[in-house]
Amino acid sequence: MSTDSTFSEEIEQFSGHQSEWDQIKKLDDLAGLNTEQLWALYCQAKVPSLDDLDGRLVGRMLTVPGLENPAVARNLRGFAASGMFPWQGKTFESRGDGTGKGVNRVLGDRKNWFRFDTFIGTSRAGDFDAVHLNYDNPANPAAIRTIKDEVREVAPGIWLGLGYLRLPKGKYHLALFFALTNQESIQESTEAAEARFGRQAPNKALMAAVALPMLATAWYLLTKHKR
Repeated sequence: MSTDSTFSEEIEQFSGHQSEWDQIKKLDDLAGLNTEQLWALYCQAKVPSLDDLDGRLVGRMLTVPGLENPAVARNLRGFAASGMFPWQGKTFESRGDGTGKGVNRVLGDRKNWFRFDTFIGTSRAGDFDAVHLNYDNPANPAAIRTIKDEVREVAPGIWLGLGYLRLPKGKYHLALFFALTNQESIQESTEAAEARFGRQAPNKALMAAVALPMLATAWYLLTKHKR
């Protein structure tokens, strides 16, 4: 899926069903939507302030554009919701000057890896703003530095995100949808995990070992989808 896709028909179809979006109360509600529905919801969402995102947010990968086969999508959603999935969420900290920073929590909340800087700017998805997450940080592996995330608020305490990969010639392609929440009931499990495992200093080789298979899979799916 390229960034110039507009899903205009889906947006028109779902714009008359705002009550359906009002029913979104938790990550599982987003996990039941397909790619087109998530895109329409994202375009109707609102821009959060940077300090809205402050703290430890629990994450969930939702869909990978191009993997629309029901059985594959169902298995992917199940894996993303399981304790075996390597990504647990993101931690944000606003600076008070229109910028912020953050880091991803991975491997059962045992690692804080893949740092990013945040700011509000024009979305790659349309003529509106979003909170951008820029991974072009020297501390990150080279493959991670090609990622550009952005998020918008779909419900109180729930944010929908788009994950883009920077391809050759400066083009960007949408690789996945994800969600974040600050719901306390979910936060308890991540805080308990940190209490069990503690925090450890990042290891770039191990960081790359975790990231590269995921990026390679996303690259394969994107190139296959374009054929």
